[in-house]
Amino acid sequence: MSGPTALVIVPTYNERDNLPILLGQLLVHPNVTVLVVDDQSPDGTGAVADALAAGHPGRVEVIHRTGSRGLGRSYIEGIRVALARRSDVDVICQMDADLSHDPSRLPALIAATERADLVIGSRYVPGGEVGEWPVHRRGMSWVAGTATRRITGLRQRDLSGGYKLWRANALRAIDVSSTTAQGYGFQIETTMRAHRAGLRIVEEPIRFGVRMAGTSKLTSGVVWEGARLLVDLRRDPWSAGAPAP
Repeated sequence: MSGPTALVIVPTYNERDNLPILLGQLLVHPNVTVLVVDDQSPDGTGAVADALAAGHPGRVEVIHRTGSRGLGRSYIEGIRVALARRSDVDVICQMDADLSHDPSRLPALIAATERADLVIGSRYVPGGEVGEWPVHRRGMSWVAGTATRRITGLRQRDLSGGYKLWRANALRAIDVSSTTAQGYGFQIETTMRAHRAGLRIVEEPIRFGVRMAGTSKLTSGVVWEGARLLVDLRRDPWSAGAPAP
């Protein structure tokens, strides 16, 4: 096996139709393994994940979470397990389960970790694009991104995106277990911690697609959580608990 090895963490909630397609596209890459973190999906996604793991021993693992649900909680648990059990992994990747993140871009993003501690798959740098989003969602994304950059001082264009690759030591440096945001604010908070820790951050272009099946997890509660996070950051730019430099 040549090149860096990558573990892709995929949080799931009601993704039984999308998950087999996503894993089929991920596992064509020989250096890639997958950790599915199922958040008590009532549609049986957990059982689908178990069947996929049985069919791909050594390449697919499943965690069945209990307790309070949340994207941030799922990533914290997945990252905790990855860092504790997988010392052979060079890169840990975050990826949505709804097929909006293109697995064919993964090798290029992995290669970019040779010069960065955090690689963000970005919709908003040259070469990046968004799929068939309605005008109001494009507008909301633009406003949120602009506000986030102004409040935090971060320069990255895609701060809420969930297609992110970390060198394993970078995740140890930012103490992910103490993060507080649960929705898409988790992406902002972790990038902010990376910046605070002096890590190298780059953005690589991706095409952000549309959900293939199921329903979006972007609820009003998720939006409000992100807004509250920005209010807290405006009061204290490092109130998100970033470790001291």
